Amino acid sequence: MTLDKLKAGERAVIRAVRGEGALRLRLLDMGLIPRTKLTFRKAAPLGDPIEINIRGYELTLRLNEAQNIEVEKIEESEAGAEL
Repeated sequence: MTLDKLKAGERAVIRAVRGEGALRLRLLDMGLIPRTKLTFRKAAPLGDPIEINIRGYELTLRLNEAQNIEVEKIEESEAGAEL
């Protein structure tokens, strides 16, 4: 599953960052690193861009960028146990 498929309030962990060259490096530089947990906060009214909470800050991404980030959803029971 990719980051753009999450819904508001859902939590996930990053599994892989795809893309090539400058795009991939930019995503990694923003803290989108495998095994990092995030929360999907909200999407703009037309769905693009989206906002996530990662590493204690809010990050806004375009949908085409979010499609390069493979995530695995964390169930609520798992998320509560990790806090």
